[in-house]
Amino acid sequence: MPETALIVAHGQPSDPAPAAAEIAALAAKVAAHLPGWRVGSATLAEAEALPQGIAAAGRPGLIYPLFMAGGWFTRTLLPKRLAEAGGADWRIVEPFGTDPAIADLTVTLAREALERRPEGPREILLAAHGSSRSPAPSDIAIAMAARLREELGLDRCEAAFIDQSPQIVHVAATMPDALCLPFFAARGGHVVDDLPQALAEAGFRGPLLPPVGLDDRVPGLIAAALRAALAPAVS
Repeated sequence: MPETALIVAHGQPSDPAPAAAEIAALAAKVAAHLPGWRVGSATLAEAEALPQGIAAAGRPGLIYPLFMAGGWFTRTLLPKRLAEAGGADWRIVEPFGTDPAIADLTVTLAREALERRPEGPREILLAAHGSSRSPAPSDIAIAMAARLREELGLDRCEAAFIDQSPQIVHVAATMPDALCLPFFAARGGHVVDDLPQALAEAGFRGPLLPPVGLDDRVPGLIAAALRAALAPAVS
């Protein structure tokens, strides 16, 4: 039987279909890098998606959390939902945002954006979700901002959040001409609605870049992470 992986994302509870379609499209792109694998997808916003994905696989596989950190969702909620779905024997790999290759890609995206705007200020606003449940998401974003600042020689690089302080609207008001790089794994309500609204309220004038997770290089990086996660089990 083929190796199996399931990409799991938050989804959008108020309107689950668009997010589910986006993650399904990502899974298809990842599968193109993994001949002989079966790569599916599910969002936690769809009540039946995870049980259906587990049942369709026919054998235990890898769960790839399309999350930016290994906090409450990946350590508590996801294992609970897996057990309820009959997938307790599936293995959860490290989340998207904790992959060193994704951090490297974030640096590359920032560098490329700065090169496209050589006359603009060397400032980046790293917009992230944050969390009221765990410090893990903000810790990763803050560390990423520090790395960008150091490696790219930026005058300023700040992480700001939707779900905690410092909030995007407040930080954006202090750097209105910066580049805004959304440190998100997928497009969703926060990226489509909340982030633009916060930037508009702040009077932000700089470019708003696509989220890190939408870059064309991401499917190949996820495929590489899945191969690496499987390697110890077959060596």
